[in-house]
Amino acid sequence: MVDVTERLSGAVADRYRIVRLLGEGGMASVFLADDLKHDRRVALKVLRPELAAVLGAERFVQEIKTTAQLQHPHILPLYDSGSTATAQGGGMEFLYYVMPFIQGETLRQKLDREVQLGVEEAVRIATEVADALQYAHEQGVIHRDIKPENILLPGGRAIVADFGIALAVSAAAGGRMTETGLSLGSPHYMSPEQATADKHVTSRTDRLLARVGPLRDAHR
Repeated sequence: MVDVTERLSGAVADRYRIVRLLGEGGMASVFLADDLKHDRRVALKVLRPELAAVLGAERFVQEIKTTAQLQHPHILPLYDSGSTATAQGGGMEFLYYVMPFIQGETLRQKLDREVQLGVEEAVRIATEVADALQYAHEQGVIHRDIKPENILLPGGRAIVADFGIALAVSAAAGGRMTETGLSLGSPHYMSPEQATADKHVTSRTDRLLARVGPLRDAHR
């Protein structure tokens, strides 16, 4: 990871200064970075190399534009996205997207700390997430990975992160997702359509996940 971080730092040095690794997920590694142009802290998410190799930069950047259009108080906005090939080590290419760095905990961290939420708080969080989902579905965007880790709680207000990233990845890959060995979504929260690799995933996937996934966890 140190080598990858160094390569990434060099690749985006004209726009972002990598501060440190924040975490790693199924599709991407997340770095805290400084946006040099706008003088702000951001979360820079870099797709895993095997996934980036299958997608290709042009298609991924094109598909992620849909996500960039989402503007809602309970959806974490997309600041930027792009690709780059470093001059170091044979030109490793990175596909990345940039979102605000949000101070505070995720719903998963809150559940780990408190075990169970009160009814009123659980209903409020559920309502805010549902509002975000309804808006996105009206724009034709499906999240596909609703889980406690993707629900941020800055100041107690629910914000859904990584909206439409799985959709962008799926669309960019076409029928080649099996080449990555990765699945889009988290197994514990997958809908039956996702688990069976159904190509016709609809908004019902998000609604099912919201009912039986993180909201179940919030009041178990």
